[in-house]
Amino acid sequence: MNTQSHTLSNGLRVLLIDTESFPTVTALVMVGAGSRYERKDNNGIAHFFEHMAFKGSKKYKTSFEISSAIEGIGGVFNAFTSKDHTGYWIKATTEHTHTLLDVLSDMILHPLLEADEIEREKGVIVEEINMYEDMPARKVGDIFEEVMYKGSQLGFDIAGTKETVTAFNRKTFTDYIDELYHPNNAVVVIAGGLQGKNYLPEIEKKFGTWKNKKTLAFEEYVGQQKPHST
Repeated sequence: MNTQSHTLSNGLRVLLIDTESFPTVTALVMVGAGSRYERKDNNGIAHFFEHMAFKGSKKYKTSFEISSAIEGIGGVFNAFTSKDHTGYWIKATTEHTHTLLDVLSDMILHPLLEADEIEREKGVIVEEINMYEDMPARKVGDIFEEVMYKGSQLGFDIAGTKETVTAFNRKTFTDYIDELYHPNNAVVVIAGGLQGKNYLPEIEKKFGTWKNKKTLAFEEYVGQQKPHST
């Protein structure tokens, strides 16, 4: 396995990982953005934007165009949100790495965030929250974190609440992106059977125009628990 690390002039970190195996590649963009960066009024915005990134961009206008571009080359894609990071990934054969980078960069740098798509997706998010409410084995973990980190953003539910997500509008998203979605707060990973090819120029071409900016810092957590006395 051969691993190379680079940093572009705009602060974007790049990892090129050649597994020297099958000619497939996974392109992953990780952003330092999650529920611990949120406030009570926008709790759930990190997870909601993860959904919205796939709903249309400047070049790929609709979710259908995005999925067609990926699935049309036999690729698969998904995303995830956690407390302190959000990840977007696409996997396909190595020959289609150009398409993977093109789709990912356009989704993240140029999301359309159309009002009607936001309204439609609110229903999807609410049903997702309902689903989690009906899963006791998962819900108990959320309750535990809420109690453990009471008063801290670490206790926020990643999905948010029905009240917060249904109140979001386009400005909620653009304000959030302006706070956290910057190259100096992100990492691009290309991993797989790279066959010795250097993808750095292609990454520079797709992500090099991403503007560096100071990002929002999360509040440090100070534990409040006290030892139990007997």
